[in-house]
Amino acid sequence: MDDAGARSDWDAERITLGRHFLRDMEGLWTQVLKLAAVVEEALNTSVRALCDGRADLAAGVKIGEQAIDRWEIQLERDCLRVLALHQPVASDLRRIAVVLRINSDLERMADLALHIAKRAKKFAASVEPRAIPQELEAMAVEALAQVRDSLDALIKGDAELARAVISGDRRVDRYHRMVRKGLKMAIRNDPDHLNTWLRLINTARNLERVADHATNIAEAVIYLKEGDIVRHSPRTPDPASKSKD
Repeated sequence: MDDAGARSDWDAERITLGRHFLRDMEGLWTQVLKLAAVVEEALNTSVRALCDGRADLAAGVKIGEQAIDRWEIQLERDCLRVLALHQPVASDLRRIAVVLRINSDLERMADLALHIAKRAKKFAASVEPRAIPQELEAMAVEALAQVRDSLDALIKGDAELARAVISGDRRVDRYHRMVRKGLKMAIRNDPDHLNTWLRLINTARNLERVADHATNIAEAVIYLKEGDIVRHSPRTPDPASKSKD
């Protein structure tokens, strides 16, 4: 084979590999966005179970969480396969790193959705059910908004929206402190329902962790779009954080 023929074969192979790489990258992105939608729905369902006293919704969250675990493992394997086969660099490598990171955050969110659903089921089954504190409901709404906005930022590649999510995490933290303070008082005033108050305290902690993972996703969006790692960047102090429980 002459040099021209060798070059032609080599060019054809490069084009084929490039097409496979683009296909694989698109597949990773599609899968992580689909996973994000499923996780968001699991969180919405678990919060509905909690706030509406719908114990029947908890079973669906459990089934969904098991599927999400398998999905997360497969997506990680796919990322590692693309890294091994194509050895991407620059922005492509950054995109795969973001998929891996977000994949992990989504799996943890699904775990937290299951924890919330389990406690909602026990709370609804209480012999003497108590009303969900308004502050906890407000915290749940705020945490879900953080998740929604972080995923919107991911889909749109919107770094400014991602920064708003990072800033908004302080609101969830304030609600968390309020809920903990109120429930500690409830424990002192009504110790006969200690298990109920402890479940709600743990649920508030789960919601706070959900918002933290939403913040992680927002930080990943900024890294993807701008190449900046903002994870440990100093943030404007929150005046409310000075208050004591």
